[in-house]
Amino acid sequence: MKLTDPVERGRAIAALFFEHAPALLRDLAESRDGAAVATGLAARREWEVFALYGCVRGLVAGGGFNIETGAAIDALHDAVMDGWSRTLEPGETLDALRARVSDRYAEYGAIGQDGGASGATTVTQRLGEAAARHIAGDGGSPEFAELLGALHESLAEAVTSQVRGH
Repeated sequence: MKLTDPVERGRAIAALFFEHAPALLRDLAESRDGAAVATGLAARREWEVFALYGCVRGLVAGGGFNIETGAAIDALHDAVMDGWSRTLEPGETLDALRARVSDRYAEYGAIGQDGGASGATTVTQRLGEAAARHIAGDGGSPEFAELLGALHESLAEAVTSQVRGH
């Protein structure tokens, strides 16, 4: 069912995020480089931010660059921040999570814009490589980066499909 109200669309995507991001994290944990993901709070939060960015990419791909998509993205972020506020680990703050989201979005957005139209063919790979550096440090293998990129892309595609009502 296609959601026409942008706020409801954002909330629905937040529910999808909370449902699928943990399952995809479990898939990552089963990979060769997954031990850091499975046990480390920082790595888990990095994955969540990367997955959240995938949801944003899906909202934009499904709805375009417009005021309604902006409202849906705001509602998504509000719902996710509300969920995160109830699951903060000792020593974590919502402000620190917001700052991480902002920093990563700036980085991932720049990666998405690099290379113009020709860069679109490698954006999934380059996003995966950047996320791997944040999640697993320099020890992230090319295979781990590829897996991250593929999971991120599948999440973005699922959101796009939901936004378009497929």
